[in-house]
Amino acid sequence: MNKEKKPPLSKFRKQFLLDRRLRRRKLENSFTSFFRREASGGILLLIATILALIFANIPGFDFIEKFWSEKITLILFNHEYNFNLRLIVNDIFMVIFFFVVGLEIKRELKVGELSSIKHAAFPIVAAIGGMIAPALIYAMFNYNATGEAAQGWGIPMATDIAFAIGILAMLGNRVPVALKVFLTALAIVDDLGAILVIAIFYPAHEIQLVMLLAAAAIIIILILLNIMRVYSPIPYLLLGIPLWFFILQSGVHATIAGVILAFVIPTRTHINQVRFYVRAKYLLKEFRESYSQDLKLIMNTKEQDRLQMLSNEIQKVSPLMLRLEHNVHPWVMYVIMPVFALANAGVKFSFEAFEGLFSTVSIGIFFGLFIGKPLGIALFSCLAVKFKLACLPRGTKWKQIIALGFLAGIGFTMSIFINGLAFSDPAIIETGKLAILVTSTVAGVVGWLLINKTAPQKKPEMKRQKG
Repeated sequence: MNKEKKPPLSKFRKQFLLDRRLRRRKLENSFTSFFRREASGGILLLIATILALIFANIPGFDFIEKFWSEKITLILFNHEYNFNLRLIVNDIFMVIFFFVVGLEIKRELKVGELSSIKHAAFPIVAAIGGMIAPALIYAMFNYNATGEAAQGWGIPMATDIAFAIGILAMLGNRVPVALKVFLTALAIVDDLGAILVIAIFYPAHEIQLVMLLAAAAIIIILILLNIMRVYSPIPYLLLGIPLWFFILQSGVHATIAGVILAFVIPTRTHINQVRFYVRAKYLLKEFRESYSQDLKLIMNTKEQDRLQMLSNEIQKVSPLMLRLEHNVHPWVMYVIMPVFALANAGVKFSFEAFEGLFSTVSIGIFFGLFIGKPLGIALFSCLAVKFKLACLPRGTKWKQIIALGFLAGIGFTMSIFINGLAFSDPAIIETGKLAILVTSTVAGVVGWLLINKTAPQKKPEMKRQKG
């Protein structure tokens, strides 16, 4: 029997399918690049944490703590400001960290996994469950605690994306891409929740209305710059400095300035993709016609001119938001986060410290992160699917979602940060840090074992027989 021949695809249809494949490949490549960057950053963060613990526990390294605690006095406009290097890391460097987090959240809302209700529902609901359950479990252990203990409910709500992705990366291609995307989206929603918690429930000091109004005026100017299509990064970054200062003085934690600045960065471009394509095609044609058969190390004047013009067109079609994220993100992953770990992760191992692991603060953190995270993520995800609010990501299984919930129990960076905001007693702060380190380690190991067990095993390669 003769098979019926399929009608040939129209030129328009061919181009449509090609464009769709290219867009999909571009998104996969950008996610892979992001995933690899986070994974390598997690390894560096782990090294910095180990060094901080070594410095804190080996005699003769006391000068490290003195270095971070060294007092600095700054007189500005007849006002005296006292701070130390640790505060510089936590109140200035971490603003840049939150700026990148804000850019990542905005990107996901615009074009990523959170850009449509269909794709966003599952990680959003899961992340909400992964924040509510740990907070409730911590509150359950500390509801009648005296002193500051009850204020630490925000500590187990956070997930450290760098460490979590770093552990997933250890399993390579055995982990489904959908599971990696789900973890990334969940962690980004988790970061957004942590930002709101910090802004609302953990003010640095009493709220100063005048400073808040000054910060609001700066925000309005930044929004106007966006509306007026100002695409240079300079005015945004320059106005970000007074925005940070006014928010710092207002009582709201200074890191919120980084998130606000990220959300006013333009996503539009000077030219659209069609205009860029036409212009780039013309310039590449000119470039090709300008070079001779005798290829040289240094290009001629016309080649250099066309190359520079092409570079300018690339700048025009690339959104400022993506350019800033691309340029600043490596500094955050490879400098700021490791420095934060060096400044804050050092805990002295002593009998008193380990005795503090049995306090309600430590127990609340442990069960909040280790039990609350997987329980909240699994329960809320299950309810979302049952009530048809979301669907399970393609290629994943429920046991993998539960395993990923344990991996989300790695709080580390954000948990240590909130720990420093929630408590003022140095002894409780140290207890909280040790509990976070122990819990994150246990959650990481258990999460890795479960993911390893649920991930498909690699098929052994068949050796060809000779003869």
